[in-house]
Amino acid sequence: MKKTLTLLLALLCSAALFAGGAQEGAPQAGSGYKDTITVGQGADVTSFDPHIGKETPAVAVTNHIFDTLVDTDPVTGEVVPQIAEKWEVLSPVSYRFHIRKGLKFHNGEDLTADDVKFSLDRAIASASVSYIVDFIKEVKIEDDYTVLVTTKAPYGPTLRNLAVPFAAIVPKDYVTANPDALKTKPVGSGPYKFVSWAQNDSVQLEAYDDYYAGAPETKKLVFKVIPEASQRTIALETGELDIAYDILVSDLKRVKENKNLSLFEAPSLTCFYISFNMRKAPFDNQKVRQAINMAIDRQLLVDTVNSGTGAPADEIIAPAVFGYYSTGVWEYNPQKAKALLAEAGYPNGFECSLWVNNNQSRVEMCQAIQEMLREIGIKVKVEVMEFGTFISRSTAGEHDMGYFGWVTSTKDADYTYYSLEHSSQQGAPGNRSFIADAEVDRLVELGRTSADTAVRLDAYKNLALRLKELANNAPIIYTAITAGANKKVEGFVLDPIGYHRLETVKVSK
Repeated sequence: MKKTLTLLLALLCSAALFAGGAQEGAPQAGSGYKDTITVGQGADVTSFDPHIGKETPAVAVTNHIFDTLVDTDPVTGEVVPQIAEKWEVLSPVSYRFHIRKGLKFHNGEDLTADDVKFSLDRAIASASVSYIVDFIKEVKIEDDYTVLVTTKAPYGPTLRNLAVPFAAIVPKDYVTANPDALKTKPVGSGPYKFVSWAQNDSVQLEAYDDYYAGAPETKKLVFKVIPEASQRTIALETGELDIAYDILVSDLKRVKENKNLSLFEAPSLTCFYISFNMRKAPFDNQKVRQAINMAIDRQLLVDTVNSGTGAPADEIIAPAVFGYYSTGVWEYNPQKAKALLAEAGYPNGFECSLWVNNNQSRVEMCQAIQEMLREIGIKVKVEVMEFGTFISRSTAGEHDMGYFGWVTSTKDADYTYYSLEHSSQQGAPGNRSFIADAEVDRLVELGRTSADTAVRLDAYKNLALRLKELANNAPIIYTAITAGANKKVEGFVLDPIGYHRLETVKVSK
């Protein structure tokens, strides 16, 4: 193990640092504030269509372009009005939403109940995001500004799910004319309008002055793609960036101690995990999956690769999520792992690949896991790829193992368990282990449809125990969510989900 620890520490010291050139937005005449906020994030937008592009780097951009029926306050966590100015809960399965009058999309089209019904029906039909809204039985238009949403069964997280950006309201006429238009030329009703996209480089947005809540504080937003976390820190230090998302754990102290910068940090709702493709040998063998789980020293990964931040994960939902039940972090035991491999028919191990997107922190984690698996005879090739490619190819089930991050955006276990574990959600919705287990499905559905909190909690307890036995995924680490900002940035609020909103943010000159 000493050899592994030495190698892990060496990995942390090997990241190359590249300084970026300084860049500032053009100041507004007579104003004490810049007219542009420049943000750095680790990956590009996968799709601007909110019913397709559900990954955090996409949503961090598109949640400025689109609005939802309701929203979640990032500070209090309460559900608040957005497109719907108010709502009534008529019964455990019936909700009436009253839409604000006078709302317009960025192309000038009026936003009415017709757009709301079209959007929710479209999201339900989406292979990527249906899991967030397919509890809905029917969306009925009562008049131009009123819709009635009926659910298939009582569903506790209804309002929170409708606040998730994947339930965004889009313009019916614009999308009907060209169903693919939103992928590259999005039109919404949110605080910012789409301007341009230089793929794998940057996205530019401009303030929508007629936004119902008032024009944004800053006229322009620029989201720059900087995969190297250390490079984002340097860009923040040099002034190229006003805000940088996902600070490298080894850079946290550096940002915190810089008198010109502010560090934002909070426990997140994110779990990073390895998903085993159960359609492929040897990952169709339960003992192989259990052996890999036992071969990973999660505490060592937290202490070294993650610089002591975060915590070892035992489930794919974080402790702050409703429905979390601790089955205990997998015991680190290489000898037992080797014995399980032998029982499975692989006494000498085997060769396989572990896919990861080109995020510096994630790559370092996979390299450390690679060394741990080498100790039990598994020779792993870590394959690093661009984020969009990683998502599309793993959706197609081409991977052996994949290293993923998942945030439980609604703070309710159903959001994660249904998407990652139910047999109907294989591929794009999130089930990239391709698990199809009748008992898992039954427990997911019970937790999803019961109106009784005690029944739901018991279902999720039994589900956690069943998933621990099946070991279709290997939960690795619960992380903190971080962002760095120039001290001149005012009004930034860290969102624990990672969907940071910037319409109230401004940067003094």
